[in-house]
Amino acid sequence: MLAIFKKEMRAYFINPVGYVYVGVFLTVASLICSYTTIQQANYDTSAYFQYLLFVFVILIPLLTMRLFAEERKMRTEQLLLTTPVTITGMVMGKYLAALTLFVSTILASCINFFPLFSYAIAEKAQSTVDSHVGPVGGQMVGCLIGVMLIGAAFIAIGLFVSSLTENQLSAAVITIGVLVGMMLIGIFNNFIAAAPVRAVFSWISILSRYEGFALGLFDFAAVVYYISIVAIFLFLTVRVYEKRRWG
Repeated sequence: MLAIFKKEMRAYFINPVGYVYVGVFLTVASLICSYTTIQQANYDTSAYFQYLLFVFVILIPLLTMRLFAEERKMRTEQLLLTTPVTITGMVMGKYLAALTLFVSTILASCINFFPLFSYAIAEKAQSTVDSHVGPVGGQMVGCLIGVMLIGAAFIAIGLFVSSLTENQLSAAVITIGVLVGMMLIGIFNNFIAAAPVRAVFSWISILSRYEGFALGLFDFAAVVYYISIVAIFLFLTVRVYEKRRWG
């Protein structure tokens, strides 16, 4: 698994995909942070993280589209299947490589919050009222955990889609379609009149599960939900390759 992980991490920066992903993500994240906080004279960072979720829909497929599709296109899939690595180890190696790049970029984007804390310190020094000034730490950490969990789930979905095709563009487009559908469930759920249907959609919605984190609350049920999505799609990916190995 470690060999696969190293291979995939190296591959991200041998071709332009890794640089494009990191560059575009950090640029877009900076613009969103500037618009939702500095320009609005607002210390509330929840809107920033919510916008990031929609950015993930486009950018995460860039990370996952090549993971298996490229192996099939380059005819290296059989070589990969005959290496002394279990299929589970192969899938996990690729998944962890994409997850590592994703999490590293998210953490690097946190530099966007430095101006907020600088402004807060300056404002606090000038204020004569003893009250909280600046971003709410609990909310920021909650949102950060939430978006990482959602990103981890999206990567698992993209990995599974990539295992089904040899065309990277098709893998990206299908993944975007699936992720958009999952996001729309949460958006349009508020417009559904039937309470039972609304309850079901709320239970499976990616966005509704995120609401607790946006308030700075640790929702254990939501953590289990996101981890379950990761486990299900990694399991399906393993099954695809077990069938392909012995089929």
